[in-house]
Formats: sequence, structure tokens, C-alpha cells
Amino acid sequence: MSIPAFGLGTFRLQGQVVIDSVRTGLELGYRTVDTAQIYENEAEVGEAIAASGIPREELFITSKIWVANFAGGRLIESLKESLQKLRTDYLDLTLIHWPSPEDQVPVAEFMGALLEAKRLGLTRQIGVSNFTVDLMKQAIAAVGAENIATNQIELHPYLQNRKVVEFAQSQGIHITSYMTLAYGEVLKDPVVEQIADRLQATPAQVTLAWAMQSGYAVIPSSTKRANLASNLKACELKLSEADMALIAGLDRGHRLTSPEGLAPLWD
Repeated sequence: MSIPAFGLGTFRLQGQVVIDSVRTGLELGYRTVDTAQIYENEAEVGEAIAASGIPREELFITSKIWVANFAGGRLIESLKESLQKLRTDYLDLTLIHWPSPEDQVPVAEFMGALLEAKRLGLTRQIGVSNFTVDLMKQAIAAVGAENIATNQIELHPYLQNRKVVEFAQSQGIHITSYMTLAYGEVLKDPVVEQIADRLQATPAQVTLAWAMQSGYAVIPSSTKRANLASNLKACELKLSEADMALIAGLDRGHRLTSPEGLAPLWD
């Protein structure tokens, strides 16, 4: 089992907007879709997938368990509810969305429940999101590194999260980058623009290609057909070692998401 390098994100997209985005993405050739319980769009994502007529085995569907569903046997029940909304018998990947606030539910408890969901066939793979090195160590102690497919983290040229990446990779845990374009901030970066001009590509394509060539999976989202189609072309773009080094030099520890009450003590 592996994590597809390129997928479609649905964060902040709801209602008809997310239906249209997923439908268009699937028409264009996307086959990996990332959602979450807290996005409150699983039913719409499921509707768009069902309407596409694409065989289930050709798709890779990810969702994430919200923190309110960690305790008291709630995790598996909430996952079953997600499956109903998504109109599927299983997920390809199920993640813990954020660590439990103030460690109210121990890592071992919710990771154990997630592993049980895997054993029950509700999900093919399991993983984590927004986990620090310490939290990954706790998760590994609970279920083994071999059962943690990925850590999905904020990662873009301005926040390269190297400590987390290095530890995860040392354990064979894949990295999935979210906010790869830093809400569009890196698209205006002179270094990225210069590389894009030289390669006759867009800054978004360059940034996504940089992440994939670095070994990360990416899940960019868009509501515009042209952008969805353009982003997909990042899979064909190849950056030189010099270009990769230039982008690696943009790291400035610029974190864009750190919700109060949810965010752990970042590395």
C-alpha cells in the first residue's frame, strides 16, 4: 500500500461548491480525494464521487477523525458514519486529524481504536495529521510505525518542517503536505516566479512539483476548472537540483495554521 503523490483537497469547500470541485477534478483525471469529518462536506464529496461513475477500486479516498470522536468507543462509530456519507464500504486512508487537546484522550487509546478500524476492514491504511516528533513517537509505541502510513502536515517552501520530516522518514512514515501553496503566498515569491518563467510553468506547478520531488504527497484544492487542470500538470514537471535547492532556501518557519486549543507544541 502506498500514498498517491497527487490528490484533490476539499478543505473549506462545502455544498454545491465542493460537489462541483470534486466532480470537475474527477472529470480531469484526479483519482485521490481528501476530506475530513470537521469539513462537514463528506456527504457532498460522496455525492460527487457516486455521480462520477468511476469504479471504487480506481479511487483513493481519505478522511480524518475529529477530536470529539476519539473517546468512549466513538471513533469507530464516527468512521462508520463517514462511510455512509461518502457512500463507500471502506476508506483507503483514515487519519487522526489533530492530537487530542490537552492530551484528554491518550494517543495510545485513539491510535488503538484506529488500528481496530483497520482490522475491521473499515479503512485500508491509517495515519496521523499535525503530529510532532513526540506525538509520532507515542503513536509508534501504540501501533507500530508499519501501521502509520503518513503524517499530514502543513508544509510549503516557507515552512519545511524538517525535524518532523526527517523523523517520519527515518521511521518509514510518508509525509503528506497540506497548504503546499501557503494560501497563495509562495506563488508571488520571486524565486518561484523566476523558475516558473524559465520552465514555462505556473508558480503553483513549480511549488507542487518541488513538494512531490521532495518525496511528499500533495492535495491542492481549487474551485476553478482551469486551476484544477493546471495543478494536475505539476505531475509532469521536473525541477533541476539547482531549482530544488533554491526553493529549499526559502524556508523561514512561517506557519499559517496553529488553532488555539488544538495545536500541539510544534517542533
